[in-house]
Amino acid sequence: MNDVAQHIQEILDRIEKACIASNRSKDSVRLLLATKTVPPERIKLALETGQTLIAENKVQELKEKYEALQSTPHENHFIGHLQTNKVKDILKYEVHCVQSLDRIDLAEKLHQRLSAEGRSIDVLLQVNTSNEESKYGVHPDQALDLAKAVAALPSLHIKGLMTIGLLSADAVQVRQCFQLLKKVQQEIAAAAIPGVEMKELSMGMSGDMDIAIEEGATIVRVGTAIFGKRPTPDSFYWNENN
Repeated sequence: MNDVAQHIQEILDRIEKACIASNRSKDSVRLLLATKTVPPERIKLALETGQTLIAENKVQELKEKYEALQSTPHENHFIGHLQTNKVKDILKYEVHCVQSLDRIDLAEKLHQRLSAEGRSIDVLLQVNTSNEESKYGVHPDQALDLAKAVAALPSLHIKGLMTIGLLSADAVQVRQCFQLLKKVQQEIAAAAIPGVEMKELSMGMSGDMDIAIEEGATIVRVGTAIFGKRPTPDSFYWNENN
């Protein structure tokens, strides 16, 4: 077994263990492979294990890997900060879901482009649950208003929420971020906005996925624990200028 396959099995075991502890079915949580900085040949090793859900943080990497991965069945999500001038690329390279929709001008630009092409796309609303200026995402208090505004754009299908929790060893503070996302999910669901689903909670990464699952995650985004340590710090991937 190659190292990627072995690490995936370890993560799947962690997911199952966390689900059992939370009295949930292991099938209620999907593993998303965070493939930033990972070359196509290693991504293919992961896809050969039967995993199908991958995601990039940067449009440039999406472009660079598109052709090499095209023949291998997979579903591609986008989880990084998306600038409005990169919208056309997201659609060109067949992103199935934008998990990082956090402002109405981006939603309108996506809708404008999709409408012109007669297409639609799934989105998750990114919520800043850690109250860090370095993190993107709509303020929790403004998430309901954003959901209502995006719901008026028929080419965008809201499926749930995403957050990047506090990158901290303090499990209590990390858990509070995930609990806050769950609270926002319940608030939006209670509003019963036509066309808006709140079935997905994308939260939890290599270090905190177990806590995220306990708090209701349906998608966990794992990269380092599967592909190994990256050559650049995580902060690089949340910088709008890169």
